[in-house]
Amino acid sequence: MLSNLFFTLNAVLPIVAIIAVGYFLKSIHLFEEKFFPLLNKLCFRCLLPCLLFFNVYNVDNISEITQYGKMCAFAVVSVLLFFILSLVLTLLTIKDNRQKGVMIQCAYRSNYAIIGISLAMSISAGDARPVVAASILSSVSIPLFNVLAIIALSLFVSEGGKKVSISSILKKIITNPLILGVAFGFVCLLIRSFIPLNQNGQHYFTIRQHLPFVYKSISMLAQSASPVALIALGGNFAFSAVARLKYKIIAGVLARTILCPLVCLSAAYFFGFRSLEFPALIALYGTPLAVSTVPMTAEMGSDSELAGQLVVWTTLSSAFTLFGIIFFCRQFGIL
Repeated sequence: MLSNLFFTLNAVLPIVAIIAVGYFLKSIHLFEEKFFPLLNKLCFRCLLPCLLFFNVYNVDNISEITQYGKMCAFAVVSVLLFFILSLVLTLLTIKDNRQKGVMIQCAYRSNYAIIGISLAMSISAGDARPVVAASILSSVSIPLFNVLAIIALSLFVSEGGKKVSISSILKKIITNPLILGVAFGFVCLLIRSFIPLNQNGQHYFTIRQHLPFVYKSISMLAQSASPVALIALGGNFAFSAVARLKYKIIAGVLARTILCPLVCLSAAYFFGFRSLEFPALIALYGTPLAVSTVPMTAEMGSDSELAGQLVVWTTLSSAFTLFGIIFFCRQFGIL
């Protein structure tokens, strides 16, 4: 039991610690107030796209995605259903248009891009197959998360008073840096599949082998995405906003860390998913709200303060809920 507790704490507490560093840097006035919003822009327009490209590029080949087609299809359907459910509930309960898209994201969008694969790796206890499944799932779930996020944020916040149109939403999807990062990753995967193999069973050309300086540069930017995004989150965080937003924070935490994993993981078990897929599915449904929600929300004119509060409090809550999920699954032989 203690080993499971320490495992989940070790997965979540580093995120909390880096957020605290950002808050501390702001509190000692090491940087000007405008510095942390600029960090958000850096993450959204450069670092996070590199991270998503890197994750997709490092999938061995496109054919692996089809091997986990059932799991990927289940993930897509479940996320879409949660998106629709949260959209309906938000329309009925939230009045502020700038907060509606944020609350919708909190219900369905997890932090899979940053901690999902590493969490699945830890849960799988050295078995490589669940880690492969987690990597494949990232190439499907992360684009879906971001497309739905753009739709959610675009539906309620107009630009310059103009009415939201399908063409404007499509334009935001196509030009979104996170979507572009994933798209370029898939393009590289597709091109690689047509490159013949040499006598050693390796492709005649890959970015990793033949342009190592490019691969290393992208890798370094990708590795910096998570800590920079978390420092920016801490720098933009304000405890004074908790009282004003407490009911929305409570609703968001319950939806993200309890309702979504409870419903989706129960359904996954019912459909026959077990130890091979469950580490990836736990990471997909059980992790806190994605850090990238904050810079995306700020860029698209919605309530980034609420988004930041939800990221922080779902992260803290997930330290306990993930422990419960993992302990339960191990006790009953699901993992």
